[in-house]
Amino acid sequence: MIHQYRMGGYNIVLDGCSGSVHAVDDIAYDIIARFGQKDRKNVCQEVFLKHVGEPDVTENAVEECYDQVEELKKSGNLFSSDVFENMAGVLKEKTSGVIKALCLHVAHTCNLNCAYCFASQGKYHGERALMSFEVGKRALDFLVENSGTRRNLEVDFFGGEPLMNFEVIKKLVAYARKIENEKGKNFRFTLTTNGMLIDEEVIEFANREMSNVVLSLDGRKEIHDRYRVDYAGNGSFDRIVPKFQKLVKARGNKNYYIRGTFTHANPDFLLDIRQMLDLGFTELSMEPVVCAAGDPAELTQDDLPVVLQQYEELADLLLEHDRSGKSFTFYHYMIDLENGPCIYKRISGCGSGTEYLAVTPWGDLYPCHQFVGEEKFKLGSVFDGVTNEEVRAQFASCNLYAREECKNCWAKLYCSGGCAANAYHATGSVKGVYTYGCELFKKRLECAIMVATVRMLQKQS
Repeated sequence: MIHQYRMGGYNIVLDGCSGSVHAVDDIAYDIIARFGQKDRKNVCQEVFLKHVGEPDVTENAVEECYDQVEELKKSGNLFSSDVFENMAGVLKEKTSGVIKALCLHVAHTCNLNCAYCFASQGKYHGERALMSFEVGKRALDFLVENSGTRRNLEVDFFGGEPLMNFEVIKKLVAYARKIENEKGKNFRFTLTTNGMLIDEEVIEFANREMSNVVLSLDGRKEIHDRYRVDYAGNGSFDRIVPKFQKLVKARGNKNYYIRGTFTHANPDFLLDIRQMLDLGFTELSMEPVVCAAGDPAELTQDDLPVVLQQYEELADLLLEHDRSGKSFTFYHYMIDLENGPCIYKRISGCGSGTEYLAVTPWGDLYPCHQFVGEEKFKLGSVFDGVTNEEVRAQFASCNLYAREECKNCWAKLYCSGGCAANAYHATGSVKGVYTYGCELFKKRLECAIMVATVRMLQKQS
């Protein structure tokens, strides 16, 4: 499955099934586009006539290039076949019942009143609540009991605003550290926060215990303060930015993400990325809004070309910063062309509902944080375990090849079928396809591959 595109002055060819990426000249690019559609003679003639008169373009040169394309095909690096469908579900079958990560909703409440919040300002369509230590302790025990032979376990402290329950977070981390040696486990914690309650104690604790910290900032002050307001309607930008800067500096400027959301109000989100960089942040993520259809924040079809262009310009900005010695990271452009995820992981998807679960303040289990509050997706509880086998089976079968629309997509082995929650909220089915999200993903992937290709070529030169 071949995908060809031009970006950043490069002709890029991706062989989707082998994962091979080729940066080629115009002759090779045009031969590959015609390869297999006509015989060798006609392909070479067409390409030669298209480029005749250009430097070093001869009939022999075109034929030699055609031979090289044929060799790449024979070696499995071009026009490779999709031979993975029979593997679909194998990984989930092998790890059935094994849980490696929990998203602990320690606070179903928030001190901000963000209009676009998918979690209904932290309430998740229910009542405000804080997780007790007893429930959290049981959740950690549940994770250990159901983790099989896995040593590394992931726990995300999430909300709402998790720091509204900071004392319980500290107790839970202390409990995990107490049991990890005797249980043969290693806990890695993540904290996602809006920053309002960050103080010296939080900074010291987070930098000691959290493997990663996710800090919510939407970029420009006017954009951030449009939605991320307190209950009096006041923006939070000026209050949180100095705290984020202090935490990141104390953290050694690593193992964190500034995580923004772009909406209909700022499809030109590259300006927000630039603001983050100006503030001294270098580990960045900018996510498209997740909201109900018709919401004022919803990204529209008119926004789509703007957003796609922003992604391309962001790729150029990354390379520009590389050249100036001021590199930064954009989460969605992190791609390893040589040592990416194994094929079983690529076709299995994210693991929501099987190896990754969300826990409410009451101990109820859901497939992930975006399903919390959707009662029909309730899986069970940390006290009784997974009792809704029908829902678990639904997610276990939710692999790449469960989606007919994905089977002929060039990007399928990189997105693994996409987000089940986004699919459900867009189509009513976890096996549906959120087409708007697909367009964004494919453009991000093109940009990521281009950036990685340029960096690799620069290393080789």
